[in-house]
Amino acid sequence: MSEIPELETFVAVAGAGSFAEAARRLGVSPAMVGRRVQSLEDRYGVRLVERTTRTLRLTPRGQEFLEQATQVLDGLEALSGIGDAKGGLKGRVRISGPTTLGTKKLTTILAGLIETSPQLTVELSLNDRRVDLIAEGYDLAIRVGNLKPSGLIARRIGTYRFVCCASPAFLVRHGSPDKPGDLATLPCILNLNLTTRDQWRFLTPAGAPVLVDVKGALELDYDEAQRVAALAGAGIVYVPLHLVEEDLARGTLVEVLEEWGKPELPIHAVLPSRRFIPQRVSAVINAIIEGLRETPAS
Repeated sequence: MSEIPELETFVAVAGAGSFAEAARRLGVSPAMVGRRVQSLEDRYGVRLVERTTRTLRLTPRGQEFLEQATQVLDGLEALSGIGDAKGGLKGRVRISGPTTLGTKKLTTILAGLIETSPQLTVELSLNDRRVDLIAEGYDLAIRVGNLKPSGLIARRIGTYRFVCCASPAFLVRHGSPDKPGDLATLPCILNLNLTTRDQWRFLTPAGAPVLVDVKGALELDYDEAQRVAALAGAGIVYVPLHLVEEDLARGTLVEVLEEWGKPELPIHAVLPSRRFIPQRVSAVINAIIEGLRETPAS
């Protein structure tokens, strides 16, 4: 159908809020975006978009048209999934993911997927902010932590665990803590991204929460920087296990307070509220689930 590219373009414009951004996402020129939207308006005899030099918004008829266009494209994606099952995965999947999990796990998992599906293109944007899936045109987001209620579709795909560790040289100089309270007298590397940067949470063997005040001269807002500082012997860190599991296996970092539990966070795959999930998106989610399951940190 010749209208399909026009419908896809209109939906992209509605999500992006501008012709230029829609053009970037679609890989076409802004002029082409404008021509496709104009073609729809001419064909149906309605004004779909109100444009000024600074803003763009849908008209009331445009909002109605968006709902119908989305249903049409959803139906076509569901049908294309049948073809994907026979001819292999194809098309583009745009994903937003957190920096540490993305760097340490997601990139390797997705590299393995595209090796077996050469017609599939995966665009992975790593950022710790919560993106707006619909407005920014993402097919999928991988999020760590408890989710707020929303109209999005969420599926738990793994568990994010934490570990407390330090370098062997640091432990030789300062000694290893026997209980969380001992951290109060030891140099710690603080995470500026934590809501309370100078308090770390542990669990007793019985599961009771323990909150410990910590201090240190080095405060960082990037996980990898905390890892490097710990390797250099700057202090004890409380970081995601995914970040340091290779260092722990090599012995360049040593876990402390191993018998004390740490709170865990869920890992979710989050999708826009759409009636159908394309086969290629489902395949990406399943690959991530399997990839996380293969490691002790999942």
